[in-house]
Amino acid sequence: MPTLDLREHARDLRPRIPNLPHLQHAALGTWKGRMINEHESSAVFEGLAKQFELAGMDASLVGEVKTFADEERRHGALCGAVVEALGGEALADVPERQAYPFHEDAKTPLEAALRNMLSICCLSETVAVALIGAERLEMPEGELRDLLTGIYSDEVGHSRFGWRVLADIAARLDDETKDRLGAYLVVAFEHLVDHELAHLPEASQPPPEGVAYGLCSGPDARRLFFDTLHEVIVPGLEQHGIPARRAWQKTRFASASA
Repeated sequence: MPTLDLREHARDLRPRIPNLPHLQHAALGTWKGRMINEHESSAVFEGLAKQFELAGMDASLVGEVKTFADEERRHGALCGAVVEALGGEALADVPERQAYPFHEDAKTPLEAALRNMLSICCLSETVAVALIGAERLEMPEGELRDLLTGIYSDEVGHSRFGWRVLADIAARLDDETKDRLGAYLVVAFEHLVDHELAHLPEASQPPPEGVAYGLCSGPDARRLFFDTLHEVIVPGLEQHGIPARRAWQKTRFASASA
């Protein structure tokens, strides 16, 4: 199993944090998980940048996506810095990285790239903005909140990028392409829900002071996740002619989250 070692990068970034020994174990688990997820996201944006190049997208857009990969690596180091500040090590065994999906079955390289852009930016990053934004609002002022604010600001940029590019391209897509993107969303939505619920355990109910470490109520976070999906993501995609509502209704989660 590969090892992710961010100790050298993280130790110089350690924030000053509250001393809450009874929450240390839970906080270590949370921030180490974030460290892994954020660092691994860099490879996802590297894949998207390559797809944009293959699709002949403007070089400035390719450059933006490459910058996002750099930002995700930095996010990993920042989350590792919190692990170090909590008394742990920014070191973890990680699963073998799954191959980036280039969607060779898509009709065109552009359609293949749009599948992943929707999944990454319009779905995952939009959810991240909602969840991190709520966490940041509850967190007391201090260096940890400042660290989280920096991550939040970048995630806002990643999400807005996807919606901006979609708005620009959607008018040039024919109805058949939009329908195929909608069909793909069934898979994307199910992957999103599986991933988010795995990281938002329903049994997680930290005490009120847990907000100082960014620990959130699992049920509250799940409600916010589904609200974001139903009230922001699905209507936003529909606005650009992508049949997201129909796609959601075809997922195995549709009735459970209604």
